[in-house]
Amino acid sequence: MGAAGGWCLLLGLALSGAAETGPWTAEGQWRAVDVVLDCLFVKEGALASSGNKAQALLVLRQVPVLDDGSLEGFTDFQGDTLAKDNTPTTFEASVGQVQIPQAEALLHADCSGKEVTCEISNYFLQASQEATIEKTAWFIANVQVSGGGPSVSMVMKTFGDAENGAAWHPTLNLPLSPEGTVRTSVEFQVTTRTPSLNTPLGSSPSLHCGFSMAPGLAFISVEWRLQHKGSGQLVYSWTTGQEQAKREGAALEPEQLRVAGDASLTLPSLTPKDEGAYICLITTSLYQAQQIIQLDIRAPPKIGLRLINQAVPPTLTCSIAGYYPLDVAVTWTREEPGRAPVQVSGASFSSLRQSAAGTYSISSSLTAEPGSAGATYTCQVTHISLKEPLRASAWVAPPETGTAFGILLASSLFLLALLLLGLQRRQATSPRSGKILGGYSPASE
Repeated sequence: MGAAGGWCLLLGLALSGAAETGPWTAEGQWRAVDVVLDCLFVKEGALASSGNKAQALLVLRQVPVLDDGSLEGFTDFQGDTLAKDNTPTTFEASVGQVQIPQAEALLHADCSGKEVTCEISNYFLQASQEATIEKTAWFIANVQVSGGGPSVSMVMKTFGDAENGAAWHPTLNLPLSPEGTVRTSVEFQVTTRTPSLNTPLGSSPSLHCGFSMAPGLAFISVEWRLQHKGSGQLVYSWTTGQEQAKREGAALEPEQLRVAGDASLTLPSLTPKDEGAYICLITTSLYQAQQIIQLDIRAPPKIGLRLINQAVPPTLTCSIAGYYPLDVAVTWTREEPGRAPVQVSGASFSSLRQSAAGTYSISSSLTAEPGSAGATYTCQVTHISLKEPLRASAWVAPPETGTAFGILLASSLFLLALLLLGLQRRQATSPRSGKILGGYSPASE
């Protein structure tokens, strides 16, 4: 597998520059390509940590994508080019009955420095009558692009009829194509463009969830649930003719749901209580599949630095207010004129405060030592909501010459004045010699 001219490929992707599937657009021309993904096949009953996984390939046949000119020279996937020794199980999937959105992200992930994870496992039906079809099996493939998506879950059905003389897979007990692949068709898929969202507090985001299903299947319901800190709750559900919103204001567009397979959920005026993992579960007449969207809420802090005590030595207080989530880092630096700043320790912190909106506030105080030349003190705050740390600085002037002596002299004069005042009051109230109160004296007789 490969391409000419050193084109970057997705995990050794072999693509088809085959027939056109649509007209030119502003971005390019629609073309059908083969998307080949390295996957892991999780064997039936295997635990994620058991190591009971095997290498596999997933070949999505002739997926329509927009060609921006980078697909020139790409070739079709050829099953006979696979190495015969230690050949991974290859699932060849037709996508003619469903839409595979975000295919361009799969094609160009490697060029963008992203990774694609793919796991395939057995899928078990709820409808027992379908399970009785001889030599028919179902699988589900979960594919996700790193760095924020997209994420796609696809239910694949094998073909029940085997060609005469066909070889059989040694462990899956399924017929193989002449090229040695397990042939399937994608019958149902559920996609999200954004498996993770960092959203500002108070905003009203839309959690994307879309689906596509093969003809003959009927849409039954969509259910949104929230999982957070070990507990789960229903947020919203929609069944034909019935709508239930457990979270106030939660809504989706029924027309978009029925016509375009868009089950995206809008949540107005986010609060910290809305944070967590949202599960979008789509149910059809035969299949169920889901996507998980992790919603994290962010509120950046506001900071202020002030001198709250101008005595010697002075005290600085840095206020950090209105941030979410909880974790915040505060550092102090001191810079004398003509010297590099140095980090200082010894800061104290107030008790943590939480507002009615759920945001946090705290303050940090530091005793300043300006030295003989003065110094600039900087409070730096780092928080997950910030691209760059916030900083607030204050200049602390040196103590004036003779300040200490002046304070001592002023204190001494004040004490002396109090002493003199006390003596004067004592003399004014004490009886003088030869004088009796009441106006009588024996000496006057």
